[in-house]
Order: sequence, then structure tokens, then C-alpha cells
Amino acid sequence: MERVVLLDEGGRAAGTADKATVHHEDTPLHLAFSCYLFNERGELMLTRRALGKRTWPGVWTNTCCGHPAPGETPHDAVLRRLGEELGLHLDHIELVLPRFRYRAVMGNGVVENEMCPVFRAIAEPVPAPNPAEVDDTRWVPWTGLVDGVRDGSADISPWAALQITELAGLGPDPLAWPTGDAAELPTAAREPMSTA
Repeated sequence: MERVVLLDEGGRAAGTADKATVHHEDTPLHLAFSCYLFNERGELMLTRRALGKRTWPGVWTNTCCGHPAPGETPHDAVLRRLGEELGLHLDHIELVLPRFRYRAVMGNGVVENEMCPVFRAIAEPVPAPNPAEVDDTRWVPWTGLVDGVRDGSADISPWAALQITELAGLGPDPLAWPTGDAAELPTAAREPMSTA
């Protein structure tokens, strides 16, 4: 059973919950991550969430999302999930938004409620999507995506829209963004809870 790390308002670990049951109309705050994979031309790999996903099925979003397991850092969780979702095995990722947090509600009332550090990777691998996780992938120009989010024309997940707005504030070139300060991560992300 896959478990997620629950958080208090200060970002400290407050227990765990079964991932399969944690998302509902009153989803507790929990730890997550997002990753944005760019190629050397500054294009972003978008992914379309599998139709069987509980939250936002079939919606286009950033490259990879997920939840660190108890005892796992967000950095390690990103690398793990890139492999599980897309068959990608990258050596290097960088923290860019250590303090990102959001809450979003689907049309059916299911809530996402996460402290969700955001990472960047730069590579151009060929993905092998896991159909249980990812329905499709495509490379898109970053500038055009930012413009689409700003004018409301981009059909993208609510967390990606919020993240893209914040990421655009780091500068127009995603390959030149400064890295984030790991000291600003939620406490639970800096000090993973024991699995004992």
C-alpha cells in the first residue's frame, strides 16, 4: 500500500495516510512534488494524466507529479516517479520552488491540498509512458505555454497553472533559473519521517 506523508500547517510531518483514500472532499494537507523536464531548446515535456487517475484524469499537466513516501526525500521521489511514470532515468534534477503550496477542487468536489516543492530537469530523453499513469506526452515551447496560462487559453491542471505563473517569475529562460534554497523546503521534506 502506497502511503503519503500528512503535514501540519507548519510543514511538519503529522502522520501518514493511504494514497488510495487520502483524496476526497476534505483532503488533509500532505507532501507532494512536481517536476518540469526541459530540453536544451527550452521546450517543456507536458504529460496527459491517465484516464483512470482519481484526480484530474485526462488533464494535461507538468512532466511528473507525485508524493514522497515516508522516509523518502522529494528529490529521491522525483527520480523514482520519473522512472515509474515515464520510464526516464535521469541523473540530475534541481529544486526551483521550495515553498509552493496549493489547494484545488475538482468539479466533483475532490480536493488536492499539498505542500509541493517544484523541481527542474534538463534532458531530452525518449519517454516510455506507463499507461496507468500517463496517457500521452508532448514537448511544448515554454514561452507559448506561459502566455496560454496568463491569458487563460492553456488547458492545464490547476497546480501546473499556478506553478507556471510562479516559475515565469524566475525569468524567461527556464534553463537559466536559479536553484531554490533547500532550507526553505517544508520541514517534512528536509527531515523525512522514519519508516520504523
